[in-house]
Amino acid sequence: MKTKQPNDVRSIAVSLIERVEKEGAYSHLVLDAAIKDRLVPERDTALLTELVYGTIKRRNTLDYCLNAHVKKGVGSLQTWVASLLRMSLYQMIYLDRVPERAVLYEAVRIAKEKGHEGIGSLVNAVLRSYQRAGYPELPEHMDPLEKLSIEYSHPLWLLKEWETAYGRENTEAIAAQNLVPPRTNIRINRMKSSREDVIDKLEREGCETEPGSLSEDALVVLSGNVLMTKAYNDGFFTVQDESSMLVAKALDVSPDMTVLDACAAPGGKTTHIAEQMQNQGTVHAFDLHQKKLRHIDDQAERLGLSIITTKKLDARNILNEAEEQQYDRILIDAPCSGMGVIRRKPELKWNKQPEDLVSLPSIQYDILTEAAKTLKIGGRIVYSTCTVRPEENEQVVKAFLDAHPSFVRDDSMKRRLTQDTESGSEWTILPHDYETDGFYIAALGKDERKGKKEGFICRN
Repeated sequence: MKTKQPNDVRSIAVSLIERVEKEGAYSHLVLDAAIKDRLVPERDTALLTELVYGTIKRRNTLDYCLNAHVKKGVGSLQTWVASLLRMSLYQMIYLDRVPERAVLYEAVRIAKEKGHEGIGSLVNAVLRSYQRAGYPELPEHMDPLEKLSIEYSHPLWLLKEWETAYGRENTEAIAAQNLVPPRTNIRINRMKSSREDVIDKLEREGCETEPGSLSEDALVVLSGNVLMTKAYNDGFFTVQDESSMLVAKALDVSPDMTVLDACAAPGGKTTHIAEQMQNQGTVHAFDLHQKKLRHIDDQAERLGLSIITTKKLDARNILNEAEEQQYDRILIDAPCSGMGVIRRKPELKWNKQPEDLVSLPSIQYDILTEAAKTLKIGGRIVYSTCTVRPEENEQVVKAFLDAHPSFVRDDSMKRRLTQDTESGSEWTILPHDYETDGFYIAALGKDERKGKKEGFICRN
């Protein structure tokens, strides 16, 4: 294969998709790097983003359409050739403004430049064969979940899990929502400003926003690049999904507390906790990856926060750095499968298999168990994930409570988050509920009465 450096948006898109497929790279990271390095003109960044995300998120549908025209199936092809065919077909099916003749011309050109004349002929033949046949109808006798798997482009095993946990209607709604481009949400730094003031500041810099629906600290970005504004550089807000903003509120911190964030990166919740403490007290932020901790330090400095101390540490070994009953509040934002953030990282649904996730609940349980030893009596611990799998959420919390009778559910959590009379110690937010990331939050307390479950009393 030739190694000619790509110099146009479609060639670069194929290269990025190939990296995601072949190397396991994250789509958002390779896209951000390509845009930052100005591999394409600014006018082409929107198209590059559409081609990369669109091709990856629709892969199952695209492969179903292509397999009828590739003798041994798309999986038999070199990764870059499969990526090129998928990207080209994505344009033909989903992008109305791109003429099919232009798609075909560009596909053949890229095939010849990256490969040779024979690959160009193959790509041309496959795409023209599809062009003649059109979008295939799904067989009437096909299993309903298999149809969903093709129509909404999700792996069948994941749809089966969701159907068992949440029912058919929610399963279809989750899959449909995962195909919708995610909104950008920002969280107001209330130490510096109000939501109304930030709306005005951003409007003066050409960005349109509106209040969010879940968090009083949230704004939804409607237009403009908020990360290029003076308001961002001056620390008036940070980018964070709205469902994620609920975690600090669930923790219910106050100034002068000592707080642990056991799995802190990338730091959105860490900085939110410090803001809600009015930058008074102590926040210990641990994470396994030193590079990610540097990002937390940078964000804390930008936001004007000085109470956060970061340290590289495996959260299963917290007692190596902390003492028993040291913390008033503990956040365990546990490492998880990420199946609530598929809209932002569509490759997650393809690069994970059920067997890859088997060990996660054990790791999550171990982290929760270790961290719990450092919670003061009367303190509160919040367990959260960005996944929508009961195996990593409700089942982990239940197993922990069954084995630790001195911990009880904090049934006041749901009232704190929703401002209504509904009680509950845990909340699963599905992606279509509020058009946010899928998320799970549970609050537990260490009871003064050591296991007598008359109800949790939290001491500040």
